[in-house]
Amino acid sequence: MKLFEKYLAALKEAEDWITVSDWARKVGALFPDVLAKAEMDAKGQAQETTGLREIAARISSEIARGAYINNMEVDASERPRRVRYTSSIEHDEHVQQEIDEDVAPLKRDDIIKLAVQSFSVHEKYRVNEFDSIAKQLKQFFGLDFEVDHSEALLNSENPGAHAAENLQLLLKAHNGKKNNKNWPRFSFEEQADYIEAAIKLQGLVSVRFGIEMEQQVLGSLLNRLKEVY
Repeated sequence: MKLFEKYLAALKEAEDWITVSDWARKVGALFPDVLAKAEMDAKGQAQETTGLREIAARISSEIARGAYINNMEVDASERPRRVRYTSSIEHDEHVQQEIDEDVAPLKRDDIIKLAVQSFSVHEKYRVNEFDSIAKQLKQFFGLDFEVDHSEALLNSENPGAHAAENLQLLLKAHNGKKNNKNWPRFSFEEQADYIEAAIKLQGLVSVRFGIEMEQQVLGSLLNRLKEVY
């Protein structure tokens, strides 16, 4: 078995997301000969290092060169990044999923543009208020709220409509998790509680972020939201 194949075998053995450091430990545990060779190489280095660090550095370098691109998925959303083994079929499915996700904003834009063409003046005002309030929650409270379609426009089974009755405000992190799923829309009371809870949590660190929390502004924004909800 070639060294490249031993590395992949160790990654496959992990069966889940692991860091490069854990991958190197897995290689050393499964293939003592590889670790022994790396330990010998480490002794010849000018800077102090170890066999496991040598293996991890080689794996990291090979990831950067795309050596495992057809058999590995990378999650770089956290540091240190994590990786996991994928079969060629899983890799192809993942590539197609990424293509669909990259194209999705254009599909969503087309749906929205078509819907806006038939809006009344009042409907335009209601939808625009959601956007305006989300931006002002960011401006005055430092929170990334996004306008979400409770029934997602790109849901594969039951796509929703671009209309004020289908809109709500979600934190960016929550909206990303929701993705194209359909969720029951907040009642206005639930929506207000959600926003107030997020702002209360933000208030615990607002001084450190240099944010001046103004409850009067929040009251005004919630009143505006209630009118168009």
